[in-house]
Amino acid sequence: MFVILSGVAGAGKDTIKKELIKRMENVESLPSFTSRPMRPGDVEGGTYYFVSKEEFEEMLKNQELYEYDVHHNHYYGSSKKLLNEKIASGKVIVKDIDVNGTEKLKELLKNDTRVVTIFLRVPKAELKKRLENRIDKPSPAEIKLRLNRFDYEESRINIYDYVLKNNDLEKTVQIIMAIIQNELRLEENGN
Repeated sequence: MFVILSGVAGAGKDTIKKELIKRMENVESLPSFTSRPMRPGDVEGGTYYFVSKEEFEEMLKNQELYEYDVHHNHYYGSSKKLLNEKIASGKVIVKDIDVNGTEKLKELLKNDTRVVTIFLRVPKAELKKRLENRIDKPSPAEIKLRLNRFDYEESRINIYDYVLKNNDLEKTVQIIMAIIQNELRLEENGN
């Protein structure tokens, strides 16, 4: 099963993904490839696979990605090879990705694996506060760029199976764990 977490930057996707991996033994992450520089706390192959802009463009040329997008002037994309290997492992794969990538992956994978999509909502004022208080301290220009994307991301929530308000981390993690367990039962029963 493939679980996609979406929401604007600062919605808590990465934090929730880490909690799911910590609490559920059959859950594993699928990091994206990115051309953005590493930030404090990033781990190669943990948070992302970091490549140069040129290396990313070479991956595009060689059709090595299921999907890609440009955010905040950096490439982000999902490796075909890694995703296929992880799905074949039988684990529950969790990936945080934007709305465009969600739509592409949902369409590409719908006949091969169960795809469960979850959108995390955060009020715009709360999001601004979270971005300003992040460890990696985005610049005011970067915060503005991320907030400008808010309305676009919110306008696409109709493509998701589940939409959750993420204003309480523990509650949100518990709900997503229940969703995953329920979806696994449905998959086992052939639904």
